[in-house]
Amino acid sequence: IITGANTGIGKETARDLAQRGARVIIACRDIAKAEAAASEIRAETGNQQVIVKKLDLADTKSIREFAENFLAEEKKLHVLINNAGVMLCPYSKTADGFEMHLGVNHLGHFLLTFLLLECLKQSAPSRIVNVSSLAHHGGRIRFHDLQGEKSYNRGLAYCHSKLANVLFTRELARRLQGTKVTANALHPGSVSSELVRHSFVMSWLWKIFSFFLKSPCEGAQTSIYCAVAEELESVTGQYFSDCQPAYVSPHGRDDETAKKLWSVSCELLGIQWD
Repeated sequence: IITGANTGIGKETARDLAQRGARVIIACRDIAKAEAAASEIRAETGNQQVIVKKLDLADTKSIREFAENFLAEEKKLHVLINNAGVMLCPYSKTADGFEMHLGVNHLGHFLLTFLLLECLKQSAPSRIVNVSSLAHHGGRIRFHDLQGEKSYNRGLAYCHSKLANVLFTRELARRLQGTKVTANALHPGSVSSELVRHSFVMSWLWKIFSFFLKSPCEGAQTSIYCAVAEELESVTGQYFSDCQPAYVSPHGRDDETAKKLWSVSCELLGIQWD
């Protein structure tokens, strides 16, 4: 399963895994775009096992429906790539009232992983790959104002959510020890993608500096590496960039914060995940 695989690095990740013969499920909010991406990948790779399923990470009802539907139709899940993300959104809330960056980038994937974990365990060895970002270095988990209601900066909100991805990966890996299910996070590189669509200035800068940016295909390489590299079979709880272990900010290595974020996330989502 690859979330947000209708465009950018998610689409390139889907293309590569389809080329390797995987059954790929593109989990997206925009079904028309996802179908277009899937049919392009099927035509190019000759792999007909590229399926589209609707998933809106800004709505927990949609996440639960997606998981229910997947578990009813599929027997195995070997790789879950939590790739979808929003960036630099003006202040807005998800269907459940969560700040958009936190809700989609962290809580949506947290819930999705929770709902699919039993299937991942039964399909082991299996892998969970969380697409984070170098931007996690600018993030803090502001427990006193998680939803950004007291103060909001859209750049920082993105950074906070990417730090949440790193901390989630860390705590998830700790809890999954001995299950043959691994969890790793990664920075895809500064990728020329649609993520900047909410910011005119960023789109403009992105265009000017596009020479230095990775193409979506280059940006997808670390996701693919974390999903398939044989040498990572028992590697878990790590953070990668350019297909190698990378430096994690001190905030991203704070086990107490990771544990607290876990329990607060469960509380917000109304789940028990022990």
